[in-house]
Amino acid sequence: MKVAIVGASGAVGQEFLNILENRDFPMDELVLFGSARSAGRKYNFRGKELVVKELQHNDDFKDIDIALTSAGGGTSKEFEKTITKHGTIMIDNSSAFRLDDDVPLVVPEVNAADCANRPRNVIANPNCTTIQMVVALKAIEDISHIRRVHVSTYQAASGAGATGMDELENQFKQIVNGEKPDVEKFTHQLAMNIIPHVDVFTDNGYTKEEMKMFNETRKIMHSDVQVSAMCVRIPIMRAHSESIWVETERPVSVEEATEAFSKAEGIKVIDNPDKNEYPMPLFLSGEDEVFVGRIRADLANPNGLTFWAVADQIRKGAALNAVQIAEYMVKEGMVK
Repeated sequence: MKVAIVGASGAVGQEFLNILENRDFPMDELVLFGSARSAGRKYNFRGKELVVKELQHNDDFKDIDIALTSAGGGTSKEFEKTITKHGTIMIDNSSAFRLDDDVPLVVPEVNAADCANRPRNVIANPNCTTIQMVVALKAIEDISHIRRVHVSTYQAASGAGATGMDELENQFKQIVNGEKPDVEKFTHQLAMNIIPHVDVFTDNGYTKEEMKMFNETRKIMHSDVQVSAMCVRIPIMRAHSESIWVETERPVSVEEATEAFSKAEGIKVIDNPDKNEYPMPLFLSGEDEVFVGRIRADLANPNGLTFWAVADQIRKGAALNAVQIAEYMVKEGMVK
């Protein structure tokens, strides 16, 4: 088994390295690729020093079984055929292929079997906010079909990558020092602020991030569910939070929902309001699961439930989900 990471020097690429080592992924060799700027950088993996190779249009992927790619949508589109032409399975973390009909969009806890139908040998990793939501939705969908979802997200700076986290940290330092914060990565100052704007606006007034949650959820869950999202950037470093309201075909009690969440794959329940215990990003960064709490009946809808979900955007929202896809494919014998 030979695996490649494309975009090894980025925030998700670095998380790929950590996760592959910590989960003892079954492989014989790991190859790192990056841009011309990243080429030559060295990283330790399983006691060996690996050097980043420059990603080029050549035959470097000829013997590679799985490529975990996180180098941006433009790079993914440009290098798709270079990566897959010799049979390499490309698990892509960008938005480049997510809604393509001939590319499966996979969250293993929800639709792992879709990995079997990949005519282009490309599997897409969904958007981070969609991933954590559908893991939670699957537990309810198994009880009663979900008709509608309303969701508000509270997204950390990590969603904008390492540069986003660096900007937030620098802004806080500048404020403490009495300086005017520099604003480059985000549309406005993020420190001491909340920005109701993630990604670019579309013609219907929703942002691309919000439309991703609508379109990707339906594709992953093979469902006609209607999703209305409001995506918000908040001034924390890592892990996204979501307030989620669902309307089901029949009433689902809080007790039934809590039991379903507790038994579901990839979910941990923290819901003890008497002790002020509920999921918070401060304590859940670096964790693998989707954490669910504040489970309540929706007072405005007899068929409604509302709950709160938190997950690490770089792990389950990106790198971990891709590695889990690879693990599933190895387990099911889908890798050559």
